[in-house]
Amino acid sequence: MKLSGVMPALVTPFDANNKVDFKALEKHMLNLRAAGVTGWVPLGSTGEYFSMSNEEREEVLRFVKDFANDNEYLIAGTNAPATREVIENTAKAKEIGYDTVLLATPFYTRPTQEELLAHYRAVLDETGVNLILYNYPPKDGIEISFDLMDALADDPRVLGIKESSGVLQRAIDIYSRYKGRIDLVSGSDDVALDFMFWGADTWICGPANCMAKACCDLDRTYRSGELEKAREMMATLYRAMNILESGKFVQKIKYGCELQGTPVGKARAPLGELTDEEKKAFRAAMEPILNW
Repeated sequence: MKLSGVMPALVTPFDANNKVDFKALEKHMLNLRAAGVTGWVPLGSTGEYFSMSNEEREEVLRFVKDFANDNEYLIAGTNAPATREVIENTAKAKEIGYDTVLLATPFYTRPTQEELLAHYRAVLDETGVNLILYNYPPKDGIEISFDLMDALADDPRVLGIKESSGVLQRAIDIYSRYKGRIDLVSGSDDVALDFMFWGADTWICGPANCMAKACCDLDRTYRSGELEKAREMMATLYRAMNILESGKFVQKIKYGCELQGTPVGKARAPLGELTDEEKKAFRAAMEPILNW
């Protein structure tokens, strides 16, 4: 399966009673589809999977699967701290209809590279899904090494790596070393255009929840070869993207959805609310995107 285009790492809307709000999710996804996204990635970190029960996760996966069109990609986040639980989550996602999962390194445990390789191989062998690796060392505490990718590069089930380290040199290395074997997937939103230049045909994008039209336009403009125009678009997006990376990422994404007219509720604890000053700064950065 060859991935392409902008796929939102979906937020999970919560209502005033802190329950999953499926009506809000449907409205949100309809707006994202109209903007031109190519698929759906529920239950990533932007989707607050870490604060959800297994029952809620299953309900969200089923809802998104039922909503999706046949020509839209489906990629499930099935992360957990233990290999056994990741296998259980992945098997459930496959039963629901997801053939591809996005997996970061197990959090809290900080496995060695050898342990991490065994972890990924166990998930692949036990479930038979396709896998997109997810490298996010600022959040997970360890990096997916090139030795690990070397060991998986010729496994046809390993489709790509979402690179969220923010290190452009890694993107260049991934493109150079694994072209045609492991696809580079953009996950460093404030340098997304640089990643496109270095071969990222896919952008799994948390900010697409509140900037979908702008992100999809950037992707389409780059693909059309209008590089100067794409650079100007990235410059417009950059300030808001950069503020997102400064902290309280999920809360700012959800506030951005509110600014776009599709409120999705607050983030769950332990994530707290934005201050008035944080809202003001992000709202100002979002202004040209709201008027895109």
